[in-house]
Amino acid sequence: MCRSIKTLRPPALPEEATEEDIRAAALQFVRKVSGFRAPAAHNREVFDHAVDAIAAATADLLAGLEVRGRSRDATSALPGGV
Repeated sequence: MCRSIKTLRPPALPEEATEEDIRAAALQFVRKVSGFRAPAAHNREVFDHAVDAIAAATADLLAGLEVRGRSRDATSALPGGV
C-alpha cells in the first residue's frame, strides 16, 4: 500500500529533514493507519488534518532530539535546520 517511512534524523539523512520530507512521512503514516491511499471526499478534511497534526508533531520531535556528537544548537544553525 505504501513505501516504508524513512528515518528523518541525522545520521540517517546526511542533511536535515526538509518540510517536504516531514510531510511525506506524515502522509505515509496516515495512509498506513487509515488504510486509504487517498480518502473519499467526505473524509478529505479529517485525513488532511491528521497529516498536518502528525507533520507538526514530527517537526517538534526532530527539533527536540539530541543526536550523539551533535547538539540541538549546532543542528538548528545549519541551513535547512528543522
